[in-house]
Amino acid sequence: MELERRSWAECRAEASDNGRKIRGYAIRFHSLSTDLGGFREIIAPEAVDRTLNEAADVRALVDHDSAKVIGRTRAGTLRLRKDSKGLAIEIEPDDEISYARDVMRAVARGDISGMSFGFRALEDSWDHDGKVPVRTVHDMKISEVSIVSFPAYQATDVQVAQRSLRSFREQRQGNRIAWLEKVQRVRKRAS
Repeated sequence: MELERRSWAECRAEASDNGRKIRGYAIRFHSLSTDLGGFREIIAPEAVDRTLNEAADVRALVDHDSAKVIGRTRAGTLRLRKDSKGLAIEIEPDDEISYARDVMRAVARGDISGMSFGFRALEDSWDHDGKVPVRTVHDMKISEVSIVSFPAYQATDVQVAQRSLRSFREQRQGNRIAWLEKVQRVRKRAS
């Protein structure tokens, strides 16, 4: 299983308690993503249960940079909470660390407001009823949440889920895809 990263446009970080904490949502449930390169994605509420029930050691990072840790569940400086909207986070960065102080200031000013998360999907399902397939993640292991400047999907992360989509299509549709491709080749030759 490879690490995937997702950033949701409606996830926001806010500074509170005189700029000493960052609060926001790293994940919004039932929120349809933008196009991820041929599919869209939804995170189901139960998808975060494993991480919370196992008390996973999740880190809070700046822009997914593992050298810029601003909180950690094991240290008690990152708290994760599931509610009806999504996975809420609260981070207590150390203002003695320059990059933590900088990100706190940028969040307080509103210059940075995006949230993102890194995960490994353990169970998903696919819906092909619309124009674009939709992947619903039902179970995952969250390894990190990030405060991000530009909530955007990284191409390498999209490739992981695209492999899952291909696998699903092969399992569910078997030879149908090969048959459709053959029909397309025959039509092109006939044209």
